[in-house]
Amino acid sequence: MSCLQTIADYGLRSIGLGERLLPRSDFTLCQQFTLIGSGMLQNIYFGTLALIAGFVLAVLLAVGKNSANPLFRKPAEWTIFIFRGSPLFIQFFFAYFLFLSLKGVSSFFDPLTSAWMGALVVLLLNTAAYSGEIFYGALQSIPKGDLEAADAYGLTGWPRFKRVVWPTMLRLAWPAYTNEAIFLFHATALVYFSGFPAFKQMGDALYYANYFADKTFNPFVPYPILAMYFIILTLIVIGIFGFINKRLNRHLPQNQRQKVKLRPRLIR
Repeated sequence: MSCLQTIADYGLRSIGLGERLLPRSDFTLCQQFTLIGSGMLQNIYFGTLALIAGFVLAVLLAVGKNSANPLFRKPAEWTIFIFRGSPLFIQFFFAYFLFLSLKGVSSFFDPLTSAWMGALVVLLLNTAAYSGEIFYGALQSIPKGDLEAADAYGLTGWPRFKRVVWPTMLRLAWPAYTNEAIFLFHATALVYFSGFPAFKQMGDALYYANYFADKTFNPFVPYPILAMYFIILTLIVIGIFGFINKRLNRHLPQNQRQKVKLRPRLIR
């Protein structure tokens, strides 16, 4: 089988298109690159949707934690504390058994027991908690002069938040938020270990890397391929977020602009 035929057969397998049966023997580099790359589509799915929905929830959590009203502040504080205070893998574990219990109550919760939805919910809540703390710190760091200027112009409520607080918060938080986005995409690899079943063996990149490592008894080929794909994905995220960072700081002098720097974490 040629490499082009392998790509045609397995390039979109992780999303249910192409050959269903995995290779059983005579494993080639092309097969490993293709299938692990196909699995990256699921990692991108988890990371992208969790990042978008988590961003919205993170802003709400940050605003809630910054509120003087305890009805908004306390739920936000506890949500951030719980999801930042416990390991992501443990959150996957408890969420899976919680969703199984809910499934027994009503069939409405069936999708939550599958990886495509259940694992996504856990990643969403986790990144929202970390991002919410980042945005809360940015809210606390907004210069008093900016707020006093808004007051002087008579801006209050939503116009004040939209025109002054929101853009300043994003500008201050964006470098740290970029690192959170990078780590979120790395954390999608934990979905393989989470207990959430893959639909019809359409797993993520680590699922296929582990498959080839088990079949060939040689982990030094599939896992470096997996690492290479994640490095490429990280560079893409840095590029996109770096461009957004430049747009957020375009009004500032060059020497005052914050640059996006990668600060990897050792543990989630």
